[in-house]
Amino acid sequence: MSQEQKKVEVGSVEYERVGEEYLEKRTLQKKAGWVLLWGLGVGAVISGDYFGWNFGLSAGGFWGLAIATIAMAIMYITMMYSLAELSTALPHAGGPYSFARQTMGPWGGYLTGLAVVIEYVITPAVIVVGIGGYLHSVWPTVPLWIWWVLAYAIFVGINIWGVELTLKVSLVVTILATLVLFIFYIAAPLSGAWHWDLLFNIKPAPGHSATGLPFGWFGVFAALPFAIWFYLAIEELPLAAEEAEDVSRDMPKAMLLGIGALVLLSFLTLIFNSGVGGGAAAIGQSDAPLAEGFQAVFGIGAASIVLTLIGLTGLIASFHSIIYAYGRQIFALSRAGYFPRFWSLTLENRHTPYVALIGGAIFGLIIAFILDKWGSGILGAALLNMAVFGAVISYVLMMVSYIIFKRRKNVNRPYVSPGGTLFAWISLVLAALAAISTLANPDYRPGVYGVAVFYILGVIYFWVYGRHQLVAEAPEEEFALIEEAERELAGG
Repeated sequence: MSQEQKKVEVGSVEYERVGEEYLEKRTLQKKAGWVLLWGLGVGAVISGDYFGWNFGLSAGGFWGLAIATIAMAIMYITMMYSLAELSTALPHAGGPYSFARQTMGPWGGYLTGLAVVIEYVITPAVIVVGIGGYLHSVWPTVPLWIWWVLAYAIFVGINIWGVELTLKVSLVVTILATLVLFIFYIAAPLSGAWHWDLLFNIKPAPGHSATGLPFGWFGVFAALPFAIWFYLAIEELPLAAEEAEDVSRDMPKAMLLGIGALVLLSFLTLIFNSGVGGGAAAIGQSDAPLAEGFQAVFGIGAASIVLTLIGLTGLIASFHSIIYAYGRQIFALSRAGYFPRFWSLTLENRHTPYVALIGGAIFGLIIAFILDKWGSGILGAALLNMAVFGAVISYVLMMVSYIIFKRRKNVNRPYVSPGGTLFAWISLVLAALAAISTLANPDYRPGVYGVAVFYILGVIYFWVYGRHQLVAEAPEEEFALIEEAERELAGG
């Protein structure tokens, strides 16, 4: 068959028939039960209980951040129900890109996947800077960049070695990180270090109360991006759909139990970590709020190294799990031709997307060097905000995908969300509100511009080159093309 015969034009994009050999070099293994999936999902998020959330105290005070956390918990809970239904009906490694591709066409799928890649490549880069900072405080003579390279080398290596090892390591580290948090939750009140009054020691703005909303309702709005850190990345679980042993059973169970655990942890962290040491005023400005919490409970001295290593537990759990996530999203977009196809190559014996994993690590290290050089200023805040903004944009697009997909008839739905489109609309509205809230702090606005720049460059790439390279046999594309052909024959 000639190259021209292998090419098929569909709307504004062009597909190529590649044959079985192409997909044989791009296969994954089914190794994940619901427990391993739960560890992957919770592990990706748990660093948010170790740092990041606390800046919401400075933005909105205790009650302001509490209200923001309730709102974001509702957003993620309703979203998880919707994604559980989508991931069982469309069980592909593309996850968010797959959902949007099915409902909004190649352009919708590409822009959704691109937002997810922005989120998942930037987030571990920010985390690895934190890992390097913790280790540098123990071994100050070792250059920071060595810790970054070692961290990426170790955890990218584990991901390349095999998905079973990846998921088991994620589960073990996640359990350890969760145990560390519960030790703190129990020790803080029992030691006498926790006091209710410390939750309200932030100086209020004129006309407001320290025990109420010290910065008014605008403070609640400004705290939304920080409340997101309690849950950011739990939505990565659909990316493991092709590696789940029984996706219709395991995926909903892992997603719903995962978000349940995270909601519990978020409120326990907010209450107990805000009420120790210097209280909300000090914790709200800390780069390591949990470490400060342990110091308030157990004192400072010989335990400093132990406290540092404790702080690393949550960071490592999320770093490791999100490396998995960016590897799978880049793999799926590349396998379908949206990104250069060689990025989706997998190791012959281990069936892991090594090119995507290594490529994402290289981009992450570049971002880490940028953070180290300019991270104390506006750029550091902008990069953090790019991850959040990329996430909420993908949430809006995924919920639009669900609403459209819900209208489809004669679709096999192994799991059905009890809230249907109502839950999706709730999540969509809250995600849109969260996206707007990222503009509340002027220092964070460059993050929005950064995402816009990435999107513009991505659109240019796809229009000029990527849209002519799509692969008809990629699972996400093949499924969508068959559905589109059937609807066309049916007259709708």
